[in-house]
Amino acid sequence: MTPERWQKIQQVLARRQPDLTVLMERVHKWHNFSAVLRSCDAVGVLEAHLIPAAHGIPTEDQNPSRHTAATSGSAAKWVGLRTYPDTPSAFADLRSRGFVIYAAHFSHKAIDYREVDYTRPTCILLGTEKWGVTEEAATLADGHIVIPMMGMVQSLNVSVAAAVILFEAQRQRIQAGMYDRPRLEPALHQRLLFEWAYPDWAERCRKEGRDYPALSPEGEILWGDAKP
Repeated sequence: MTPERWQKIQQVLARRQPDLTVLMERVHKWHNFSAVLRSCDAVGVLEAHLIPAAHGIPTEDQNPSRHTAATSGSAAKWVGLRTYPDTPSAFADLRSRGFVIYAAHFSHKAIDYREVDYTRPTCILLGTEKWGVTEEAATLADGHIVIPMMGMVQSLNVSVAAAVILFEAQRQRIQAGMYDRPRLEPALHQRLLFEWAYPDWAERCRKEGRDYPALSPEGEILWGDAKP
């Protein structure tokens, strides 16, 4: 662990936004999925959410980083991923944690994506590459947002749309000072510090059912006599 890498990990975690996220409903192309994760990492999203497609991203795959390393700049290592069996369960979980859910969806009630207040706990719902969000998800969503289009095409690629909306959220949150102070709970912050700095040791501790050891201010593991 070099001092430079330790400092970088601390800086990134200090800017993570636990109340900004995306929900991908049946996004099935790996390059789009991984590009969305890369944008999430860039704006400080802590955890993304996925309702897997019947074909494409497997429901049982809880470790997508092995698929996305080549195209996401390894973003999957830094953005958590929670999967759900269906749309209602995803909405229920997100709502239980206070998220307002906006679907990227063209409808009569859709508003310009820049009119949303992204300083609130916000989830951006993204649908399939060809058809967009399902009618079920559109009905459950708290609102619909659109990116104004001035050309002949009617929509952007799903990963590009995600980036456009996420960076508007980042702009609003920068103005509100939401990146100026750590926003993670201390216990979560410490857990992620260890997992990001020492992923191999973290995996070994989990397999052995051991608590993570403490870290020194310089990022060194304080094993004491408890080294596995």
